[in-house]
Amino acid sequence: MEYRKLGRTGLKVSEICLGTMQFGWSADEETSNEILCAAFDAGVNFIDTADVYSRWVEGNPGGVSESIIGRWMKNNNIPREKVVIATKVRGRMGDGPNDEGLSRAHIMHAVEQSLRRLNTDYIDLYQTHSFDASTPIDETLSALDDLVRQGKVRYIGCSNYPAWRLMQALWTSDRLGLARFDSLQPHYNIVHRAEYERELQDVCATYGIGVIPYSPLAAGFLTGKYRKGQELPDSQRTRSAQRYFNDRNWELLDKMEKLGQEKGGKSISQIALAWLLSNPTITSPIIGPRSMEQLNDNLGAVGLRLTGEEKKMLDEASAWS
Repeated sequence: MEYRKLGRTGLKVSEICLGTMQFGWSADEETSNEILCAAFDAGVNFIDTADVYSRWVEGNPGGVSESIIGRWMKNNNIPREKVVIATKVRGRMGDGPNDEGLSRAHIMHAVEQSLRRLNTDYIDLYQTHSFDASTPIDETLSALDDLVRQGKVRYIGCSNYPAWRLMQALWTSDRLGLARFDSLQPHYNIVHRAEYERELQDVCATYGIGVIPYSPLAAGFLTGKYRKGQELPDSQRTRSAQRYFNDRNWELLDKMEKLGQEKGGKSISQIALAWLLSNPTITSPIIGPRSMEQLNDNLGAVGLRLTGEEKKMLDEASAWS
């Protein structure tokens, strides 16, 4: 397992980050614990969650993924300093007017709830889940800066920010002397490139921001389980992946499959992760396994890199304009 600095910071995280959105949703607690133990034993020290996971499921109050992680650390005597825990704030966590967003009021309440569920006294990386146009950026950053100064949060980051809002946040931190975002969690993979590459990539490279992309396998499309001409299962996951169903991407899958065979029998998903890991601006792609089979396949990308020619071939096959 390779460990990389998170952007300009001195914090070292594993080249693969374990995403836990599925925990308490499509993966029950027993399976989630098995995945956490196996990932930790494999050298994964970076775990990403969010307070809102998985409140969109009927009967799920949110905070379930955080609670599972907290119990896993406690029940398995995991040394707190051995794990880098990242969680997020922004989503609706109740029915009141201040139960969502990035106001000081919501952030200060939400962080205490996350700390309790995670069974810890600090969060390594506290991220804004998306921007909040109704709250001034200086209010959000001031609240996050207070949490850093109090020792409840070590580093701060953001997710789903367009380039101009990320720059606005960096300027505000610099102008007011506040903690700044040291990581970005964008939606980025080989079939969804423009959103990150158009402007965000240059911002992150210039300002030393760590990049931990989510959906690296494009809702399962980059696992190869969907192929042209095959009958498709009727599921939400299939409907999410259908946005990528076009002749160009089917051809890309064929190229990735062939490249995987040339590299010793690597799967399409492992090639997709290797493509990300071969980008010098990427710190750690966030995988989201809901089974041990998926985890083991994802871990097969550890240490896998593409040559310059291999990456160029895939870049050209997936280029955007």
